[in-house]
Amino acid sequence: MRAVLFDGGVKTAEVDPPTPKEGEALIEVILAGVCRTDIEITRGYMRFRGVLGHEFVGRVGECSAAPQLEGLRVVGEINIAPEAADDLERRHTPGREVLGIEGRNGCFAELIALPVENLHAVPNSVPDRAAVFVEPLAAALEIAEQVDIPPTEPVAVLGDGKLGLLVARVLALRGCPVSLFGRHERKLEIARAYGATAFPAEETPKRAFDLVVDCAGSPEGFLQSIAMLRPRGTLVLKTTTAAPPDFHLAQIVIDEITVVGSRCGPFAPALRLLEAGLLDTEPLIEAVYPLEQGAAALEHAARRGALKVLIEMP
Repeated sequence: MRAVLFDGGVKTAEVDPPTPKEGEALIEVILAGVCRTDIEITRGYMRFRGVLGHEFVGRVGECSAAPQLEGLRVVGEINIAPEAADDLERRHTPGREVLGIEGRNGCFAELIALPVENLHAVPNSVPDRAAVFVEPLAAALEIAEQVDIPPTEPVAVLGDGKLGLLVARVLALRGCPVSLFGRHERKLEIARAYGATAFPAEETPKRAFDLVVDCAGSPEGFLQSIAMLRPRGTLVLKTTTAAPPDFHLAQIVIDEITVVGSRCGPFAPALRLLEAGLLDTEPLIEAVYPLEQGAAALEHAARRGALKVLIEMP
């Protein structure tokens, strides 16, 4: 089969198709989304080598473990640990595999294999171009799973990338006054349409918020986020980069800042939100590339200010 392979460089190549293990389904990928994490992997993050990609919507083909799934469109949780009881446990099971990130070939391919417990059926009313956002949308929803956020709580989101915009929308739907700070006017306009107040990144205020979500996607964003927090505030950290931030921990100690690492999230409510029509994903999509142009898709996604780039399977 054809797949987008990273082995020090990015190329579309012929690779062996996956052989489903016991309890797994074979899935024909329809669309996949390029994430900032995919780009960071090409810069050395996680030292991963193999087929990239972890955001997808596909159709179940062969599935002896759950024949009722055959033919259905699905999305899939990215952490693979069959012995785990649920998604939360799968995220932190030692020795787990992570789709397209650690130990398991990803979804920039014609076929993937995933355990049936990782799969979620996509409602008929949710189009492929919306379903492909379930994984990052779930990551945005996870914030409220980790931090108690009253609907009256003013929240700052640093970063106007795809995840930052999804976080802004999710928090606005909770009723929170959301201030998003970014560097691209067209993205700030999307944030405003999503219910946030949007400002240029250089206008971030000092010590103005009790809760800041860092989606900046850069090592510098950590320092900027800390500076925005009041003493005893909470930083929800979504950014992962190959390069570490250059910072001194003293300010976190002095101001007694709580730092919450936040990663994956719940798929079921993400699907319900899309089914209810509460998130228009079309403004987030910038380009769609065929699988054969996978390297060009990643190059485009890495451009400054790029929105979501999708890869379409043949």
